[in-house]
Amino acid sequence: MNAFAVKVLGPRAAPELVHTHPWRFRLPSMLFVSAAVLLVISIFTPYWQDTMYAPQYPHGLTVVSYVNRLTGRVHEIDLLNEYIGMKPLEDAAGIEKHTAVFIIAALPLLVIAAVEIHSPWTALLTLPALFFPFGFLIDLQFWLADFGLHLDPNAPLNMAVKPFVPHVLGEGHVGQFVTIALPLTGLYLSISASILIVLGLWFQRRAFKPLRDKLLANSGASGTGPTTK
Repeated sequence: MNAFAVKVLGPRAAPELVHTHPWRFRLPSMLFVSAAVLLVISIFTPYWQDTMYAPQYPHGLTVVSYVNRLTGRVHEIDLLNEYIGMKPLEDAAGIEKHTAVFIIAALPLLVIAAVEIHSPWTALLTLPALFFPFGFLIDLQFWLADFGLHLDPNAPLNMAVKPFVPHVLGEGHVGQFVTIALPLTGLYLSISASILIVLGLWFQRRAFKPLRDKLLANSGASGTGPTTK
């Protein structure tokens, strides 16, 4: 294997070395594959929920967000939000909802590809999956802020409620309303996948970096001096 291939693809562990240290060389792959499976499962599970409490709704109205749709009491919440001038919930994140499934489906493929790359390029391949759950929350917070800060000035209760930034997680207060936002299964799964990816990167580096350094050193030596049998 030449120096370029070693730098990009990384070294291959000899079968006898894998046989001698099976966990050392197989554990990174197991962690990456497990992370990919969790990401796939997360597509079909809810990521986030927000429950709105009001005097007329003591048990609360809950909206649940999947990566590509909203479920729950969306219509009732929209009716209440209309009084303070907030846009309908379905108007948020149009592009994200249409592309989320395809994006998340691509992330496991990148993570699986990282199984065969034993070089620093592995980190680049897994970076989108690693930061996906945080990107989801950041994007969600952006839309919540956009809706809360751009209220319709002609709404019936516009003068009673000033523009505000809803919380993406935790408890919030708007007039007589109380909202509680919580992460759900999908977000926990994607965060767990990120943790597995970090562990996979660490164990992979621990297993293959010595082999990579040795191959690069030998490659450099063979290019500068005579070869011997």
